[in-house]
Amino acid sequence: MRRAINLLAISAIVLSASIARAEAAVSTFDDLPLAPNSFYFPAASTNFVSGPATYNHHYDAVVPGCCWTGWTYSNMTDTTTPGFENQYSAYPGIGAQGSANYGVAFLGQPVGPTVTFATPSVVSGAYFTNTTYAALSMLNGDSFAKKFGGTSGNDPDSFKLTIIGKNAGNQTTGTVDFYLADYRFANNSLDYIVNTWTFVNLSSLGAITHLEFALASTDTGDFGINTPGYFAMDNLTAAAVPEPSSIVLLLSGLAIMIGIVRRRTVS
Repeated sequence: MRRAINLLAISAIVLSASIARAEAAVSTFDDLPLAPNSFYFPAASTNFVSGPATYNHHYDAVVPGCCWTGWTYSNMTDTTTPGFENQYSAYPGIGAQGSANYGVAFLGQPVGPTVTFATPSVVSGAYFTNTTYAALSMLNGDSFAKKFGGTSGNDPDSFKLTIIGKNAGNQTTGTVDFYLADYRFANNSLDYIVNTWTFVNLSSLGAITHLEFALASTDTGDFGINTPGYFAMDNLTAAAVPEPSSIVLLLSGLAIMIGIVRRRTVS
């Protein structure tokens, strides 16, 4: 009987640990249908789901076929064409870890990009990079934005993405900064524009229900930042946080079982 009690106790520990370590799910965008070398543009305000996450897509019908904010997804591979017409391509020319599809976010008005989870979740991280549109704008300049570093190459320019965790009460749980471009180094050879997929650890945000995003650039004007307000994301990994009541019920049930075994042992 002592052996049975020990087994039940061990089972309680293992099962409670299993609940606490919920299975992670990955938002790859490859679970969404998309023709080769194309992008998602439904010409309607809607949401779409990939893995554990829901993404918002806002369409501005004032100019038919024109404008959107929030999220879309793409498998465009154009890494050389500058300008707005190439707004859906990731600068690496492919998805993270060799995948086809990836997410593209645009931080325009009136609605910014959000990522929402059905239940409180811990996001271990995601891969981020520039879009071709933003990268070539920073690299060479265009009619709206300056060349990063300026003519001399010494201008301390930067383009920063901030990932913001929010809980069910819409309170900020934490923020993580990731520089999509950084020209602030005294040694200009260290200046960079991100051109590969880079994993960003987001576990410090804790248990959240949604993510919000902000972009900051040293190149600004009367209407905000001049740098194109885009970034790309792929392979976001999240695990749902178990309800405390579930753990309590499990442990209570095991405790009752242990008590029954002990009473039988005594009798």
